[in-house]
Amino acid sequence: MDFPAPDRFFSFAHETMQVTAANDRTEDDAIVDRVLNGEPDAFSGIISRYEAHVLRILKKHLPPDGVEEIAQETFIRAYQSLPSYKGKDKLKGWLSSIAVRACYDFWRKRYRSPEFPMSSLSEEGRHHVESIMADQSGERFRDESRRKDAEALLDWALDRLSPADRMVLELVYLEGKSVKEAANLLGWSVANVKVRSFRSRKKLQKLLTDLAAERGLS
Repeated sequence: MDFPAPDRFFSFAHETMQVTAANDRTEDDAIVDRVLNGEPDAFSGIISRYEAHVLRILKKHLPPDGVEEIAQETFIRAYQSLPSYKGKDKLKGWLSSIAVRACYDFWRKRYRSPEFPMSSLSEEGRHHVESIMADQSGERFRDESRRKDAEALLDWALDRLSPADRMVLELVYLEGKSVKEAANLLGWSVANVKVRSFRSRKKLQKLLTDLAAERGLS
């Protein structure tokens, strides 16, 4: 069997992905049209196509006990907002934005500063999270050998930030999204996200520094 030249192979793969994306969009738009033309039950097709995608987003930003409720809320919002969709964006991206904003609203409702057992934190965990923010990529956070301590400390710190600061930090620094991508998902201006990402990172670093000083680790 003769294989295509590498440049032709990648060109073909790119063309195939474009066709697949176009087909997905056509199918999405067909479902939307059915819903808007009096077939509300057709919305189940959108849920079945994108439920896993929405759940992946929610699990990155919410505690486990909030995922199911906010998943339902996300699709309710999507259904109610469907007349404004009008096919101007890809449905997947549109749903992503609704899911992220639902997460933001979740934290706005639950914003508080819970008590946290300092004895459960290790010095290694503190230094690990500090290195994450210095690196600005979140790549080190994927080191499984130290992830448990880092997650505990990061959760403690994020719980002490405002919902807006929390969402920006998670999107830009931990997920590695661009400022423009985060702005689109949150429905904010690029300038707002840029300023808040800088300030929220400083706030997180101060929390970690103050914690270190309190525990005599600085």
